[in-house]
Amino acid sequence: MQPDEDPDNRAHEPSKLVLVSEETRRSLTVAGEAVARAGVSAALDTFPKLLARNAKQFASRPAMRHKDLGIWKTWTWAEVAGEVDAFSLGLGGLGLKADDKVAIIGRNRPRLYWSMTAIQAWGAVPVPVYSDSVADEMAYVLEHAEATIAIVEDQEQVDKVLSVADRLPKLAHIIYDEARGLRDYDHSRLHAFSTVQEAGRRDRATYQAALAEAIKAGKGSDLAIMLYTSGTTGRPKGVMLSNDNLIISARNGNVFDTLNETEEVLAYLPLAWVGDNIFCYAQAYVAGFCVNCPEGSDTVNEDRREIGTTYAFAPPRVYETLLTQTMVRMEDA
Repeated sequence: MQPDEDPDNRAHEPSKLVLVSEETRRSLTVAGEAVARAGVSAALDTFPKLLARNAKQFASRPAMRHKDLGIWKTWTWAEVAGEVDAFSLGLGGLGLKADDKVAIIGRNRPRLYWSMTAIQAWGAVPVPVYSDSVADEMAYVLEHAEATIAIVEDQEQVDKVLSVADRLPKLAHIIYDEARGLRDYDHSRLHAFSTVQEAGRRDRATYQAALAEAIKAGKGSDLAIMLYTSGTTGRPKGVMLSNDNLIISARNGNVFDTLNETEEVLAYLPLAWVGDNIFCYAQAYVAGFCVNCPEGSDTVNEDRREIGTTYAFAPPRVYETLLTQTMVRMEDA
């Protein structure tokens, strides 16, 4: 399904700031701890199950936006569910099965976030990789994780994976989002994201029952994602997080900050960092709010103003940069 364009190139109305008293925050903390103790309902203990819930409960609400060539494109939760379903069926056609590892390499893009859910639907495990990794660093992570499929953003990432393909005997397929520059490449194991989706829709009858059974069989204790450390003090180490790890943390965070389906956030942090996985994936799926992908790293501040984010998450260096920029502008005013 094609995304809708905002008619006036405006994502939504201005955001509001909600102030919460210290007493209220303490109450919310207690409530969040109660959520953790209670665990996660089996009906909503995995991300594919949460997506199915959101597609019904928040069907017409925006789930994701992406700014491309200055225009914000929007997908509702119902549309995202359709995109994920088609891609997941296509992955089944490529032989994806439970416990397989799938590398995801690129910047914050809707299709890369959708890939995570499509992979998890089969009981397989997404392995995000830092997009600025050099080929040798990328080869180590893909080899260590024993990735069978790599889903990448563009030609740059395809080239890096292909340059170390001889070190990755288990890697069977590479799927790319942006097709620019890839027309003359050998496509024997190279696939466009849209082509995989088309195959999934065409072969729905073949894989639909197996996919539904795999989603139903998913549990909160299942491995949801592998996130590798940056490797600054040695080789990167894979951190294994279960569905419960992520969903309970997301619910606690949502309760503490009173987040609901009306929030707007900007996805600008590294896709392979745990903070982005909680902030732009787990919390969004649990609360049903909208995640906005900027056009590029150099347009983040402008895109944040256009969206009017209601909730922001960042490491200290980001706030230090914002403070510096603000002080410089005040002095130059």
